[in-house]
Amino acid sequence: QVQLVESGGGLAQPGGSLRLSCALSGFDIDYYVIAWFRQAPGAERMPVGCTSDGDNNEEYADSVKGRFTITKDDNIKTAYLQMNNLKFEDTDIYYCATEISDYACPAREYDVWGQGTQVTVSS
Repeated sequence: QVQLVESGGGLAQPGGSLRLSCALSGFDIDYYVIAWFRQAPGAERMPVGCTSDGDNNEEYADSVKGRFTITKDDNIKTAYLQMNNLKFEDTDIYYCATEISDYACPAREYDVWGQGTQVTVSS
């Protein structure tokens, strides 16, 4: 069973940094997409960005371009969301996701999701 487990969320000050991790287990695929999403209470889940070594594509939401970076370490099947220059409005629950049968970034849909990790930006 494919599973994603996020970690690394917490409290940061404006202008600070956090790195979220997303550990993948249960599949052995050479090329795959990893996407990150964010969601505020009562709001729609919104894409942050994605990266894929299948189509060598990488995309980010305009709100995070230049501040957030998605990377993957295939040796340990872990993906990361490096968040720099954090802003108050980055406060959300962050989810990683993948699509088993399609490595395109972005995928049309994602069928495996992590449980989410809370990021709070506050002074």
